[in-house]
Amino acid sequence: MNDEAIQPRQDVAPAEKLVHLALPVRLTHMQNGERGALEMACTYDIHPRGARLLSFRDVKVGDLITVERGRCKSVCQVVWTADPNSALRGQFTVECVEGNRIPWEEELRQMEEQYLPIIPDGPKTRLVMNTFRRGDQNRRRRPRFHVEGGADLVQTGGQSSLEGRVEQISEYGCLISASDLLVPGTGLRLALNIYDVSVALRGHVKYIAENRAMGVEFQEIRQGDRPLLDYVLNQVKKRRTQDFADLEVITEPLAAAAR
Repeated sequence: MNDEAIQPRQDVAPAEKLVHLALPVRLTHMQNGERGALEMACTYDIHPRGARLLSFRDVKVGDLITVERGRCKSVCQVVWTADPNSALRGQFTVECVEGNRIPWEEELRQMEEQYLPIIPDGPKTRLVMNTFRRGDQNRRRRPRFHVEGGADLVQTGGQSSLEGRVEQISEYGCLISASDLLVPGTGLRLALNIYDVSVALRGHVKYIAENRAMGVEFQEIRQGDRPLLDYVLNQVKKRRTQDFADLEVITEPLAAAAR
């Protein structure tokens, strides 16, 4: 196995190829060229290159792990680990090393990804999903936050894809800047890549802002991705709180000097 084959990958699996599925697997952690004890685990989701898993052991990006399911055994590499201080602690993502067969190939062929309404009430969704509506500020039901991240967009019913940057996000929508803008009403499949996690959603373009960005309203979220969206929102809330705390520390001496 050459060094190039086991370098951590930074790209993200396309949202339409992710499947939320819990499959029992056996993990063997390899450290310093030696195999550790066998560990039973379960997948959170699977995709054509790997899976998201949970381990009670210390896992680092770059680690090699043997993943077994049935008679299939594959060497995988850890490409992402969750913040140990977040609700996703213990979760990590692996990708199969080049030349290894994924242990859940049959499940991927048989299953289709499932999406759930972003708000369980269904018909009432239209009454509250106006977070990114221009004007009428008091009608917003959820706060929106400035954030930096990537967005992979695919038009519903088509194969054309588009890359953009996430500038703002809320529980019900986001603002995405892109070189090519889509007309309001266009249906989308989105993969938002923020804080090292990928959240898959479906929605539509709500409006165009200043001929440079699109306000996107969420309609459905991939089954199993709600905790990931909550994680992202908690991270941006925490960051904004820290920014305010820094401002208070900076301005305190100025207030004292003015007395």
